[in-house]
Amino acid sequence: MQDTSFVIPLWADLTAVAIGGVQGAVYAAQFRDRRLDLLGVAIIGIASGLGGGLVRDIFLGRLPVALTDNWYVPAAVVAALLGMLLERVFTRLATVITVLDALTIGLFCAIGTSKALVLGLPAIPAIFLGTISAVGGTIVRDLLLSVPIAFMHVGSLYAVAAGVGATTLVILHAVGVPIFLAAIICVAVTFGLRVLAVFFNWTVPEQRRLERIPRLPRLRRTRPESR
Repeated sequence: MQDTSFVIPLWADLTAVAIGGVQGAVYAAQFRDRRLDLLGVAIIGIASGLGGGLVRDIFLGRLPVALTDNWYVPAAVVAALLGMLLERVFTRLATVITVLDALTIGLFCAIGTSKALVLGLPAIPAIFLGTISAVGGTIVRDLLLSVPIAFMHVGSLYAVAAGVGATTLVILHAVGVPIFLAAIICVAVTFGLRVLAVFFNWTVPEQRRLERIPRLPRLRRTRPESR
């Protein structure tokens, strides 16, 4: 089957990778006790910027896009080193980084979901793959830093925003909307939900347990009537 999935220009894809690299470096800079060297920061940048695409293509059984072009890895490395050197500047631009981060999530979500649909995956696996594409960089980054995976803890709607966006794309594609247009709407939905979640502090409810389990009424045994 010919691959007609949603494709963004190389410069836009590299921008998304660079943003991930910067965020990975700024995040890693919080762990002063780890004493990461330049190579460590570069690896975190690569993981954050390329992780989503790598996980997506591995699930699809395809050669990762980052390995088919000479620009992806250098873009992630340079962005990570800049993020390390200009940590204070990027920290002050938290709002801008949040907006760009939301756009990146939407782009990776749309690309992953559309590729899954074009390759013939059913709706639910396509939604899963789109969500994994959006949060894959975060997963790889946190695993390398040996910290709890961020999107699994109480916080802004990160994976949920990607899941809603991927679901929107799948539904639109199912009713006949061209995949390119459906992908654009997916980016808009994911972006909007993520930004609103950050600014209004929307979160998924924290896990709870039942303190008291209601007891089922006991059935009374009836004695057989004597004849």
